[in-house]
Order: sequence, then C-alpha cells, then structure tokens
Amino acid sequence: MTSAESFDQAIEANHRALDQLASGDPSGFFELYSDSEEATLANPFGPPARGREQIEEAGQRAASNYREGGVVEFESFARVETDEFGYTVEIERFEAKVGGSDEMTPVALRVTCIFRAEDGMWKLVHRHADPITTIQPAESVVGS
Repeated sequence: MTSAESFDQAIEANHRALDQLASGDPSGFFELYSDSEEATLANPFGPPARGREQIEEAGQRAASNYREGGVVEFESFARVETDEFGYTVEIERFEAKVGGSDEMTPVALRVTCIFRAEDGMWKLVHRHADPITTIQPAESVVGS
C-alpha cells in the first residue's frame, strides 16, 4: 500500500515537527495526524487526548511550554513497517527554554509513534511521549 521511502518520509516529517515544537509551534504534528476520532496523543503535560480537537488542544498546551529550541538527536530503538501500520520507538533529544526559564535546557523524551496508511499516505494515529529515559525505582509508579 505504501513504500518504505514514504514511511521514511513520514519519520523525517515527524522529526521536523519536533524541531518546530521545541520552538513552541505544534503545527507540524497536526499536519501529520490522522483526522480519525481514533487518533490519540499522550504527552508529558496531561492525560491522553483522543480525536482531532483534543489532540490540537493538548498539542498547543504542550508546545506552550517550549520556546527558542531545536532538535539535538534521535536515538532509534525500533522501527517496524507493514503494509498498513508502522511504528517507531525513539529517544528524542532537544533543547529549549522550558516553562518560564530563560536558560536553554536539554530535554529527553521516550517516544512511541504509530502510523497508519490512509489514502496512500502515512498518518500519525498515536504519539506517546514521556520523560522516562533511565531506569526508575519501583516507587516511581506510585502516585497519581
């Protein structure tokens, strides 16, 4: 249904979108997302979002935490592609001014992106990002 080249292009577009996000602009991700109500986003700044409207609200909120930043590197752990689905698992590293800070801060996120072939294009149907990039103690899962 789709080619490996187009999946590579979707991954590259996803990487460019992170570069935009590090400067406070989530629009690159919105261009990649499926319009399906099944689409979901789980970012470090709130509960999961489902459907285009919630994804855009959560994405805007997340992007508002970053400014003047850019990508440093992507550490790839997995990449799988079938005719209908593909996914990546990466550590995304970027730097940005985070929150109210005037200092550039390194950020590392563990990210899983799931793409689905829709009308001959790869569309993002799920993105999960969290700051867990090192081994955590058992107590880290206790709480809210």
